[in-house]
Amino acid sequence: MPSTIRTTALPSGEAVQVLGQGTWKMGEDSRRRVQEVNALKLGLDLGMTLIDTAEMYAGGGAEEVVAEAIAGRRDEVFLVSKVLPSNASRAGVRRACESSLERLATDRIDLYLLHWPGSVPLGETVEAFEALKKAGKIRHWGVSNFDTEDMEDLVGLREGANVQTNQVLYNLVRRGLEFDLAPWSRQRGIPLMAYSPVEQGALAHNARLETIATRHNVTAAQIALAWVIARDGVIAIPKASSQEHVRQNFAALDIRLTEEDFADLDRAFPPPTRKRGLEMI
Repeated sequence: MPSTIRTTALPSGEAVQVLGQGTWKMGEDSRRRVQEVNALKLGLDLGMTLIDTAEMYAGGGAEEVVAEAIAGRRDEVFLVSKVLPSNASRAGVRRACESSLERLATDRIDLYLLHWPGSVPLGETVEAFEALKKAGKIRHWGVSNFDTEDMEDLVGLREGANVQTNQVLYNLVRRGLEFDLAPWSRQRGIPLMAYSPVEQGALAHNARLETIATRHNVTAAQIALAWVIARDGVIAIPKASSQEHVRQNFAALDIRLTEEDFADLDRAFPPPTRKRGLEMI
């Protein structure tokens, strides 16, 4: 077991782990509640203390699953949640945050994100985030599903440069952001947080990945995850709703991809040669 999980720095200087735990689709079925809670608890036991959730996931149900998993262990956790664009007004952000705090059974969120760009003026949302920081309700704020132009607009706003991360869809088959968003973010020290790093499990059965996985005696999914967390300034937040899946994700930290592996992956999943619109799922 690695003694520590590698970290990357937020613009604030705070170190955050490059491998966390996602919760998308958790809380949707009460019959899976115990299994989901136990999966998150095991992740914490292994040292994966970054947990990502959102008010949208299962209509707040995922936040309630997280609350149960972190009960009595809140100070171990770097907690991420998100506000819907429809709640992104000054008053809406405040209400949404209070509701998330109640569901999460905590007094603060470590990193609070705007889930995707919406119709509320971005400056208003930023003001609301900054007010929450001053009130101690959140420690940092960021965004999700923002393309390069969106980020340019954001950092041009008063206090917009306080953005700490941009959570985006990123994996071997979704490499479009490498053309401009990734280098733009690296230049400014803003980590990307990769959701669906194994393409919702689709890459777990990829023949090209299985060839590389055989070299390392691991699974194709673990190779896909190892590739994401090897990227500079990228944090991966795979969801694992079973303890075995959590263990497999954790074991991906030990995989050291070689130059040959990276070259083979580039041939199998070519990087972009032109600008593409940011993908979302």
